[in-house]
Amino acid sequence: MLCGAIFLEGIDVAMLNVALPSIRSGLGMSTGALSWVLSAYVLGYGGFMLLGGRAADLLGRRRMFLLWLGVFVLFSGLGGLATEGWMLILARFVTGLSAAFMTPAGLSVITTAFAEGPRRNRALLVYAGTAAAGFSLGLVAGGLLTAIGWRWVFFAPVLLAALLLAAATVLIPRQDVPRRPAGERFDLAGAVTATAAMLLLVYGVVRLGEPGAAPATTAAVLAGGLALLTAFALIERRSSAPLVRPGLLRNGPLLRADLGALLFAGSFFGFQFVTTLYLQDLRGWTPLQTGLALLAVGVDSVLAPTLTPKLVDRFGHARVIFGGFLLAALSYALFVPVGADWTYPMMFPTMLLTGLAFALAYGPLTIAATEGVAEQEQGLAGGLLNTAFQFGAALGLSAVTTVDLAALGSGATPLEAFRTALVVPVVAAALGALVAAVGAVRRRAA
Repeated sequence: MLCGAIFLEGIDVAMLNVALPSIRSGLGMSTGALSWVLSAYVLGYGGFMLLGGRAADLLGRRRMFLLWLGVFVLFSGLGGLATEGWMLILARFVTGLSAAFMTPAGLSVITTAFAEGPRRNRALLVYAGTAAAGFSLGLVAGGLLTAIGWRWVFFAPVLLAALLLAAATVLIPRQDVPRRPAGERFDLAGAVTATAAMLLLVYGVVRLGEPGAAPATTAAVLAGGLALLTAFALIERRSSAPLVRPGLLRNGPLLRADLGALLFAGSFFGFQFVTTLYLQDLRGWTPLQTGLALLAVGVDSVLAPTLTPKLVDRFGHARVIFGGFLLAALSYALFVPVGADWTYPMMFPTMLLTGLAFALAYGPLTIAATEGVAEQEQGLAGGLLNTAFQFGAALGLSAVTTVDLAALGSGATPLEAFRTALVVPVVAAALGALVAAVGAVRRRAA
């Protein structure tokens, strides 16, 4: 059931990505407004993930998982009923918020069910492979459903989520809600400042890619987010029961894993956004053709639970992550010179290498981010990791949108603008490789 939930999230995001051009036409949205359909989900997800992870630890993992899976069902369906762009954006924000509570709860159920070591690693890699399977299936399903009507990319996940909710209620064992010592209070000040800080920071990053956004306002939003983040750090240092124990943030492997997750997500989602627009807007491919073209990326759903565990056992997760980033940088670089008449065989190496890179990096990053973390903080560790993923996704989308629009504004053709924007994923993956290299060297030295 827990793997089913992450499968649901993967298929939901993938189907939406393929349907973006059809949604833009159906609701009369601009390209800048269209990016908000993705960014609103990321804003809710990234803004509340830290709180969601800690809520799982403090209020009960099963309870949080079931409650927010129900909210996910409701608002995913409401997105399909939207008649205006703002309605869809609002529905996606709440859907992302629900995922922010649901995902770390599900991940922490897994990490606390298995002792640290090979069994947990294999469970996490199967979990990652299931997410990848949902994503790859979603690419094709999204194309098929969009051909019928783009609203079905929202209605279909509702049916799957409802089945998962009914099954999870029965199959996930009941757990005792953790008890805090008498007199200990919930860190409300920390929760408010952390959530507000993440909302402002993610919103500021999203605004970077928004056409016509005032630079002064964007700078003020980012400055406000950083100020709140500073306030949060001071509150946690003085709190008797901090939302985030300061010592956790001094965990080098965890911080490197989270930074790596941010860069990996930024490169991947930036690449996918540009590629989808290239195939449908410039080449005139249908949503189904686009989904089939991206299907090769789904090779990670096969490799993550089969090849990756063997590589992790032999070389360790740090080296495998490093290899994944190198492959990602190579795959995106191969696509930078894309032409207006490229055949699919010319695109295929990038699609295949991207899937292989995902298989090598995603699951091992999850292992690195939760390794050595106490059981009572596993939800928080999962929340930090997924916050990094979502913040990275927002940063990647904003960066490629900003670069693309800037190139168009300077007189570049749409194809030239796409090529320029594709440099962003290459740079992000290269930076991720540097971070991973540091982790590999330090782990070997230890």
